[in-house]
Amino acid sequence: MQSEAQKVMSKSEIHVLPDPDALAQEAGRRFIASASAAISASGQFNVVLAGGSTPAGLYRLLAQAPCRDKVDWSRTFVYFGDERCVPPDHPDSNYRMARETLLDHVPLPSANIFRMPGELDPVAAAAIYAAVLRQDFRTHGLGRPRFDLILLGMGADGHTASLFPGMPALGERWRLVTATAVPADVHPAVPRITLTLPVLNAGREVLFLGAGANKAEAVRAVLAGPKPAEPLPARRVRPRTGTLTWLLDEAAAAGLG
Repeated sequence: MQSEAQKVMSKSEIHVLPDPDALAQEAGRRFIASASAAISASGQFNVVLAGGSTPAGLYRLLAQAPCRDKVDWSRTFVYFGDERCVPPDHPDSNYRMARETLLDHVPLPSANIFRMPGELDPVAAAAIYAAVLRQDFRTHGLGRPRFDLILLGMGADGHTASLFPGMPALGERWRLVTATAVPADVHPAVPRITLTLPVLNAGREVLFLGAGANKAEAVRAVLAGPKPAEPLPARRVRPRTGTLTWLLDEAAAAGLG
């Protein structure tokens, strides 16, 4: 009989790359393939970007030839998984990071970029972004937007997007987007706006990116540890009908054995 850890790992496709550069290369290949498949199937590619240092390496790669020229940016629509409640030009803004590493360097129409309005009141900003998703994806009732690709990172505490251990947002079942406070030890100590688990788990393809030795313990807990009473947020990302893939460098995967 499979152990709980084996069941978790069996539901995830896990690839270990030698270093962050190789990880970015593999993530770029998958981004391009996902974009091509989505555009062939529906005429557009809806992607959710993540914040953090590891996704930034992917964005820099996509911003350069030859990767840049392999994506039909005119049919690509960019959304965000979470945002810090700061203005869009603030150093802590996820949007600013994505703009400086990727969005300013590819022929992506400005109308195709849907940032979270972090400069507004968090509750109001979450409601506005949820309305954007309902309109763009024509959802109604309990319908969830289904993104073609959702990029996620993971913190050393096991959080993903801005879904932190112990925070009420982690248990949200109905809202598409929610405002959340952060634990006391999280920097920057500002409220966040985040997509919820029901949205993440509706994705066609969910791709986690993890690099660095400081992630090794969280990766082990999420992918190979026994199921705790309160699973870490990243462990609760389990697409209902989509695919789940982890790309890790050797340092992050060191605890998997």
